[in-house]
Amino acid sequence: MTVKLVIGTQWGDEGKGKIVDYLSKNVEYVIRFQGGNNAGHTIIVNKEEYKLHIIPSGVISGKIGIIGNGCVIDPEILSNEIKSLEKRDIDVKLLISNRAHIIMPYHKLLDGAEERYLADQKIGTTKRGIGPCYSDKISRNGIRAGDILNTSRLQKKLERVIPIKQKMFEVYKIDEKLDQKEILNLYVNFGKQLKKYISDTHIIIQNAVNQEKNLLFEGAQGTMLDVDYGTYPYATSSHVIAGGASIGVGIPPKNFTEIIGIVKAYTTRVGEGPMTTELTDNVGQHLQRVGHEFGTTTSRPRRCGWLDLVVVKHSCDLSGITKIALTKLDVLNGLKKIKICMGYEFKGEMTDIYPYDVDDVADCKPIYKEFKGWDKIENIDSFSDLPKSAQDYILFIQEYLKTPISIVSVGPERNETMII
Repeated sequence: MTVKLVIGTQWGDEGKGKIVDYLSKNVEYVIRFQGGNNAGHTIIVNKEEYKLHIIPSGVISGKIGIIGNGCVIDPEILSNEIKSLEKRDIDVKLLISNRAHIIMPYHKLLDGAEERYLADQKIGTTKRGIGPCYSDKISRNGIRAGDILNTSRLQKKLERVIPIKQKMFEVYKIDEKLDQKEILNLYVNFGKQLKKYISDTHIIIQNAVNQEKNLLFEGAQGTMLDVDYGTYPYATSSHVIAGGASIGVGIPPKNFTEIIGIVKAYTTRVGEGPMTTELTDNVGQHLQRVGHEFGTTTSRPRRCGWLDLVVVKHSCDLSGITKIALTKLDVLNGLKKIKICMGYEFKGEMTDIYPYDVDDVADCKPIYKEFKGWDKIENIDSFSDLPKSAQDYILFIQEYLKTPISIVSVGPERNETMII
């Protein structure tokens, strides 16, 4: 039995979708434990591109996908995603936790309004209602997937919540009247569409573990967007680290046999907040262009920079990462010199500890180790096939993190993946 957990070690967009797709060939279930449709995963199989936003990546390989209770779901987006995959002859095998929270129309309106209100201090959210939905979950005003299957229960909850949201609209100067009956009918209809997928998924997962089946858990975003351990407040609204997986699906931490951290060979982030190794020069443009660094969900350009191992070490320590998958090594092709940030200069001293406060992060200066670049990586079957300078690059990362690199991705296709 293997119960593998895949998480991002940076600000998301590390290539988790490809690695999950690659690893899913030997598992029965692929399970999302947090986030919503603000996290896009792109998978390329036989030159066919699939862009997923909430459905677990393993469904492309015919596996059973589970959306855990730690996720938030926009039923319209989910329904459309299912239909889109079915049109491409993908048999969508899906289960949804009845405890997962549902994104409502007022969540999206409030998300956009809050960003406008914050102006130059905005978080840089996707404005898809993720944060307000999680806020309602914590304040115990949420609508859960099981609720949209029960008209009377949903109606009672809306009767309590909608007047509160209408008052909030006044505060944010949102000129819109919420129609309770219209919302009720819309979400009851979503319930009918999704009924066959909704169940007590934590029981199904627990049974699968007890039966010693192989499971793969898929995180969204990356550690630096974790609501506690990321660059708060420039963070997402859920727990991205390994500890969040237990809560987000309903199994104890002892069940995980491997924790695989996905590390992109350079650093990117979307939205606001400090990024110590950000490059705005020709190298940054190279990384963005060659790496196709534009958001799967929003199409926003990603900020790019050299690999920041202070960030990755922070992630490894928090989640107890046992193995690393290094992705997009090929994007560094053609660069004469390549750098890795191995520490920060902060207030005249060197540190390898990621600061608590974003203002302190903004004051940090990167301390780099420089490597010779390489021309091209292609048709690679083993570590020894890599250029010597690429081998040195990988070995330094592995030694710095004291964690083995077991997978190296040198292209977007499944077969452009090397096991070390």
